[in-house]
Amino acid sequence: MKRFLASLTRISDLDERAYDVTPRGRDQWASGDYVVCEVVGTPSALYRTELVSGRRTPVLPGQQIVGALGMRAATHDCCGDWRAVGDDLLMNQLTGAGLFGKVTSVSRWSGRPMSVKYLGHVEREGAKVALSDFVPPPGEAKFALPSILVVGTSMSAGKTLTSRAIVACLKELGFRVAAAKLTGAAGYKDALGYGDAGADHIFDYVDAGLTDTLGEPAAVEAAMAALFKRIAATDADVFVGEIGASPLEAYNGMTVLDCLKSHIRMLALVANDGYAARGFQETVLCTPDFVTGPAANTASSAALVHSLTGLNVLDLGAAEDIDALRELLRKKLG
Repeated sequence: MKRFLASLTRISDLDERAYDVTPRGRDQWASGDYVVCEVVGTPSALYRTELVSGRRTPVLPGQQIVGALGMRAATHDCCGDWRAVGDDLLMNQLTGAGLFGKVTSVSRWSGRPMSVKYLGHVEREGAKVALSDFVPPPGEAKFALPSILVVGTSMSAGKTLTSRAIVACLKELGFRVAAAKLTGAAGYKDALGYGDAGADHIFDYVDAGLTDTLGEPAAVEAAMAALFKRIAATDADVFVGEIGASPLEAYNGMTVLDCLKSHIRMLALVANDGYAARGFQETVLCTPDFVTGPAANTASSAALVHSLTGLNVLDLGAAEDIDALRELLRKKLG
């Protein structure tokens, strides 16, 4: 039977070395464990999985996926947790990257999540194999890169598009760029998008051994500290970081923002509208250098942002505002 390696296995050697598949009691499960699941149920538009390459492929009942146990707390699509799996061992693919857990809440506007059944843990010599097993030592490099941070007022607001625009402008200015998705629930396409825009080095929290950033703040902070050391060891001149969803959601965005705060040279806010931008100002207590996203769609929406926040607005779909972004980056970075 066909077995797919989902993109959560991309830092592993599961495509090169043999492994066993052994069922384990749920008292032995943990976030980040690699598991094998069989696709079940009636296919929907979400019966697709993201491969190690980042390409998404349809999957059919009876086929198998190697992914990892984790959690998701999306505001638009679904919430889920591997700890909610019942005695029937049925669960769902929470993201297309092979993130497995039981859906606990789903938007009525979203498609029906893929159903899968747990077959067993990936093992070698009787020991579980987990995502964290493949994280290399961080080294001793000290992170001191000037950083551009992209934050938003919700998921799917356009943060990755903004990050890509910033990366492209930095490359035009002659910088070597490292870029990373810092919080969220597993998916490789955003990091790959930074590479498509020209980033010299791309990372995300999977490279830090996390399937998602819903864990204890101290654990996320430790993983980020190690990741920043790896980024510091590259030849990058500048770092572009994206916080998934919004900093106030459950993904520990504020934890990561605090870790990076002393290095931030520019903060970009991607907002759905002026009221969301004002809410960010009042709750996160940061002053963005500009607002973009749907809040910049028209002259009226931009005027609303400015009247509510006093902040500058850039429509990154407009050539003149890309020029303004480039000049802002030149000013901030020298």
